[in-house]
Amino acid sequence: MNDTDLHAPLRENVRLLGDMLGQTLREQQGEALFALVERIRQVAVDARAGGAVDMRRLGQLLAPLDEQQLLDVARAFSQFLNLANLAEQQHRVRLRRRRRGYDADIGSTENLREVIQRLLARGLSVETVRETLTSLSVELVLTAHPTEVSRRTLIRKYDQMAEWLAALERTDLGEDEQARCRERLRRSILSAWCTDEIRRERPTPVDEAKWGFATLEQSLWQALPGFLRELDEAASDLLGGPLPVAVAPVRVASWMGGDRDGNPNVTAEVTREVLRLARWMAADLYIRDVEELLADFAMHEASDELLAVTGPSAEPYRVVLRTLRETLRNTRAHMEALINGQEPPPGAILSSREALLAPLMLIDRSLRTCNMAALADGALRDTLRRAHAFGITLLRLDIRQESSRHSAVLDAITRYLGLGAYNDWPEDKRQRFLLDELASRRPLIDSRFYGSEECTDDVREVLDTCAVIASELPEALGAYVISMATSPSDILAVMLLQRIMGVATPMRVVPLFETLSDLQGAADTLRALLAVDSYRAAVQQGQEVMIGYSDSAKDAGFLAAAWAQYRAQEQLTALFAEYGIPLTLFHGRGGSVSRGGSPTRAALLSQPPGSVAGRIRVTEQGEVIRFKYGLPQIAIHNMEQYVAATLEATLLPPAAPTDDWRAEMETLTGQAVAAYREVVRDTPALVEYLRTVTPEQELTRLALGSRPARRKSAGGLASLRAIPWVFAWTQIRLMLPAWLGTGVALSTSLADPQRRPVLDAMQRDWPFFQGMLDMLEMVLAKADVAVATYYEERLTQDPALRALGAELRERLQGTVAALQGISGRRDLLANNPVMRWSVQVRNPYTDPLHLLQAELMGRLRDTKAPDARLESALMVTITGIAAGLRNTG
Repeated sequence: MNDTDLHAPLRENVRLLGDMLGQTLREQQGEALFALVERIRQVAVDARAGGAVDMRRLGQLLAPLDEQQLLDVARAFSQFLNLANLAEQQHRVRLRRRRRGYDADIGSTENLREVIQRLLARGLSVETVRETLTSLSVELVLTAHPTEVSRRTLIRKYDQMAEWLAALERTDLGEDEQARCRERLRRSILSAWCTDEIRRERPTPVDEAKWGFATLEQSLWQALPGFLRELDEAASDLLGGPLPVAVAPVRVASWMGGDRDGNPNVTAEVTREVLRLARWMAADLYIRDVEELLADFAMHEASDELLAVTGPSAEPYRVVLRTLRETLRNTRAHMEALINGQEPPPGAILSSREALLAPLMLIDRSLRTCNMAALADGALRDTLRRAHAFGITLLRLDIRQESSRHSAVLDAITRYLGLGAYNDWPEDKRQRFLLDELASRRPLIDSRFYGSEECTDDVREVLDTCAVIASELPEALGAYVISMATSPSDILAVMLLQRIMGVATPMRVVPLFETLSDLQGAADTLRALLAVDSYRAAVQQGQEVMIGYSDSAKDAGFLAAAWAQYRAQEQLTALFAEYGIPLTLFHGRGGSVSRGGSPTRAALLSQPPGSVAGRIRVTEQGEVIRFKYGLPQIAIHNMEQYVAATLEATLLPPAAPTDDWRAEMETLTGQAVAAYREVVRDTPALVEYLRTVTPEQELTRLALGSRPARRKSAGGLASLRAIPWVFAWTQIRLMLPAWLGTGVALSTSLADPQRRPVLDAMQRDWPFFQGMLDMLEMVLAKADVAVATYYEERLTQDPALRALGAELRERLQGTVAALQGISGRRDLLANNPVMRWSVQVRNPYTDPLHLLQAELMGRLRDTKAPDARLESALMVTITGIAAGLRNTG
């Protein structure tokens, strides 16, 4: 089957959903609105006929619309874009069932079985591949970063549509059954149309955690054992048998309810509540599993080991399962009472993973002893796999806090003790103090400290968080991540604060290096710590380091940040290899290119050789969680991609870059940083341009998440978080954070005859550079000079701002030309027809939304009395454009 036929069902689904939406518009809003929307769509298609969109022609059609028409039109185009995403998701499921790997951004992908076959063909032994798979660790960390623009209630409706769309694929349905499926699909679209797209109230951190739990309940709970079954099949066929049931190559962690960096809404009490909610949800899910096993396991034959526990019984397995169900119910009731502030009821509860596994493994051994292994390999094996992966806490919660908050606590303590101001001490004095106190057996403070003037609310909150850590199950907690880590004392401080609050099993302390200078100094920071005997002993089993993508790109631009991240990982890998300590790199990636977003396989295979080593942690956030894990089959595909890529990067790592390539990257990044900062740091008008021409100010009114858009209430670009920085430029299709500076650097290299051959070799033979160019090409294909120009023309008459806009667009076009010069392809995405079609089919729907957004921004800024319909329409355009571009921040 050729690619045209392969992707024909996707186009058919897009047409079907579009027709049903049109029918809904006719019925609900009348023929006039349908005709208006269709006329706008057709003009948008015609306006794109020459390649670049004619925005003025479209603008003339939209300018006369009143407030209600603007809202209705915005909703119609936004809904279509969400339906197009739904069709693409279903297409990925369809291709996966045909064993044709597919990623929406890069086209075809290898599956895990194919990767194993290739590794064996390259001469790796079965034992090596099997042992690596057995010890492999991929941890997906779900974050609450505010980039999911769709309401949970609408996401559920889209999931319903996905079910009916999938049902239409079945070949065993009669005509009447097909008709019923179509009608149910149409009703779901009607229900979505009649639902407000806009989240009117900002979610609390607990709401965000519940959203994460919903993803686990509705998708990952089914997907994880499903993926492991496929892994067992591949291992049985290629590696001598299925992997042990305890093998859990994929686990889930979370920042939802634990990430307090710049978010005052995440308190110690919030963290405690989220941990209890997670245990409640885990118990509830296991109860469902056990009840399914109870329905099936009525067998009477059992092993002596099991009968010794149950005594004589006609249904011994049910005796064990009923006891487990009772304990799970007690656990659920206990957590519910604690959440509601009530006294927990009496009864034994689960307090460890082992307590859950013991009765299940007893049943498993008995079934195998009694020649019923086939039953043990059914639903029971799925439950065992869940127990090993999710435990009794569902996931591990990370804590994240900014380094200065810890310093402030220690400063309060040293001032209270009359030792001076910790914040005024030089780094060597801080380290001596911290190491001495870590080695001391006496308590540093007593209860009187809490009544002192030094113990402010902010100080108390940090200590209260450590007290929560001390009171919870160690297996419920993951990493304590320190953002803006710059020195060894930042890491030692958190170790001491946990000790002060009596944490018996301390959380591992993970520095997050995120600015350009922090990344460049990361290896020196860790080397200084490893020189300390007590620290080296504390991390002998392994050290985790987090690499930040967002702030480094905002600080220095995409190209320089990418190289700094690569170099930091390379240096850290060599450092910990020198000390013989396992290193796990934690990648803080976002959805957008400038925040580290890229297809899984390309991202992992472009890492420095030796840096993956069978272990990886990675953040998944916002809209990415829904796109990658919202449906079980898609979740299975993405787990498979992570495991396959981690396996390959471990056993067949890419070659290290040559000295010539390193020298070229140093030159490129030096030029790129200078060009980036010339605009971002040294052009004062950029802040005004951002706030005038993009919806940066309006984004603060969209209730995306619980976290404020700025780290501080006042300030310019420095205080603006990376997500709204990226989001704002994405909305106007300028995509500035993903390319600024890169074009200048690449153009300079291309113009130099001596550098050009090196650049060609890097593109041909270096996965890191290839991946960077591929991601740049994808984002440039979504950028649009004409759209960005229209925003400027509608929203400012200031000659200085218009001159700056013209300069930025000229730089964008220069970046496109440079990329064309390197790739030799005139058309962007010429090597990725599916992605190219995806962008093209969305343009006639995103173009009107851009025009509407600019018009609405102008009207709202001009009016003295805000209009609720205009506000709603603006929010709809923001969510619609985000859906159309398939990433936000």
